[in-house]
This record gives sequence, structure tokens and C-alpha cells, in this order.
Amino acid sequence: MRFLLYNIRYATGRRRRWAWLHCLTRTVRHLPEIARFIREIRPDVVGLVEVDVGSYRSGRKNQVELLAAELGHYHSYRMKYRKSGGLGRRVPVLNQQANAFLTRDKFRRETFHEFTDGFKRLVIELELANVRLFLVHLALGFRARHRQLAELHDLVSASNKPCIVAGDFNPSRGARELRLFLKATGLVSANTERRPTYPSWRPRRELDFVCHSPQIKLRRFEILPVTLSDHLPLVCDFDLPR
Repeated sequence: MRFLLYNIRYATGRRRRWAWLHCLTRTVRHLPEIARFIREIRPDVVGLVEVDVGSYRSGRKNQVELLAAELGHYHSYRMKYRKSGGLGRRVPVLNQQANAFLTRDKFRRETFHEFTDGFKRLVIELELANVRLFLVHLALGFRARHRQLAELHDLVSASNKPCIVAGDFNPSRGARELRLFLKATGLVSANTERRPTYPSWRPRRELDFVCHSPQIKLRRFEILPVTLSDHLPLVCDFDLPR
């Protein structure tokens, strides 16, 4: 199984200066380039962080559906913020920001979990024939992020199948922050050399992770020098247990 993890920054590009304001720009030019890149990789599963599902930036179009149609994949997505009473669900643009999975084969089940802490709270769980996938975009705050990791541990521990856990973990201290989480879950980071993934034009920080159960064998891992976003994409080739 070829797995691609990519924080695409809502397909707004990789601008260095005034980065926050640049996230409000339109995406018409960048999304086709991202689609071409993903198609060339030929992934079986794509984990997408920071996708726009219908704001003015994307011309009111759903980037997940556009990419899925381009690839001929199935898709699963949801907004990142708390379901009720949250600022992220009320503010324009924010209320169209999501994470998503794209899969070549039809998945068996999708489940959407919500962390109890943090501004970004979504966990997407996808069940395939012989693996469970979890996609996250963790909190920026240290305490909230570690409470989220504790809840993510519980989700992984409850699984009756080998797991792949991926996403933008936002660790301010890099991979060191994940030591207890990995030890408690038994997961292994695919990025054994701790290579940085952010920012794409001069990577200095390891923010994006793909972690897997030891029963899943990693055959190939690459961080590709693609600068269509401010994050670099991660590609893993896995041998899944039967």
C-alpha cells in the first residue's frame, strides 16, 4: 500500500512572507498542480491536512471532491473544529476548513472522533480490510496537544487491527514529544532519521508524522522536495499483514 500524507495548506501556495494573510488567497491556480503531483505518485491512500471544502477561496467548490474525482478515489472528510458552540464552526472560511482521506479502494467504515481539548479537534478513523487509519491535525498549545495524544492513544489501543496514524502533529519539540505516545501505543515512526518537513523551502522542523504498527512493514519512506505548500509531502510504501 502506498500512503501519501500531505498538508496542502488549502492549496493557497507556499508564500514565505505574510503567510497567514496568504492563506486567504484563492486556490484556482495551485489545486490543479497538487492534483497532478498526487496523480504522479499513484497512492493507494492519501491523508490530506488543511483542505478547503467550499469557501470563497476555492470558488465555493469542495477540494476533496475535486481531487477524488481527478484521481478516481473514494473520499472521507469533515470540518476540523468542534461540532457545536465552537468559533471555528461560525466564522466564514474557518467553517470550510477540513481534513480528508482519499482511497483507491472502497473503505469499510468511517468514524469521526472529536478530542475534548484544543481548537482543532477532529480525528478521522477509516477501516480498510486489514488496517485502520487515523488522521489528525493536533493543537498548537503544548498542554492541549498532549491531552489529545492521550485520547489518540486510547483510540489506537482499542483497535483490533494494525494501525497507521498520520497527520500534522505540530510538536514544538519535534519527535521527542512523541516518545511516550509511541512507546505506549507500540507504534513506530516511518521517519526514523527525523528529517524535517516544514517549511518546505527550508525545512527545519519535523511537524508531519506517519506512524505504524510493527506488524506493518515499511519498505520505502521519502520526503519529497515538492514546494506546492508550506509543508513537504511524505510517501510510505507499506506491506500490510494479511
